[in-house]
Amino acid sequence: MALIAALKAKDTFVENILSGVRRFRAVTFPQRQKMYERLAEKQIPDALFLTCGDSRIDPLLLTGMDPGQLFVERTPGNIVPVYDNDVSVGVSSSIEYAVVALGVKDIIVCGHSACGAMKALLHPEQLQLLPATARWLKFAQPALNELRRENTNNAENLNRLAQFNVLEQVKHLHTHPAVEQRFKAGSLGLHGWMYEIHTGIVKAYNPATREFELV
Repeated sequence: MALIAALKAKDTFVENILSGVRRFRAVTFPQRQKMYERLAEKQIPDALFLTCGDSRIDPLLLTGMDPGQLFVERTPGNIVPVYDNDVSVGVSSSIEYAVVALGVKDIIVCGHSACGAMKALLHPEQLQLLPATARWLKFAQPALNELRRENTNNAENLNRLAQFNVLEQVKHLHTHPAVEQRFKAGSLGLHGWMYEIHTGIVKAYNPATREFELV
């Protein structure tokens, strides 16, 4: 009986999604049809928005942008792998495409509060059944090392780790040849953000003050 109930609940949720698709087709799309027609053959986004895959984050809703204005890449823990010529990584391809083919002017790495990836980094014993995730989180290990050096109060550890992680991933962007070439040429901006889910606050890292400041 419990299994049947679970399957029914699943079917109901899928039906809700399908209802949303039908509503988009009948209401939302006609209201913005000209915009979608302009986007039919090409995209010209202004920025690459690289954030966590967390379902609580909606980049367009958060930034007030329209479809076509942001090229979005989502990874567990908003992690950017260090560039490696010998390894095929989809994230690296997305970054390269956004910078070279689409010519984005900015890259934003956006972390967030209560990040599950950061919780796992603090408690690696939780990753026994998630070996792929454990391997992925090696790209955030320097952030954990920085947290330990700072010796932050335990109550602040998670969000502080998320901040350090944002800064670490921005550093990793510099290892990507296409990014570094345009950054040195002054035609690409790199930005680190932190989004606090329960307050709606977004803070951006200011290199001059070395602090995350309210935008």
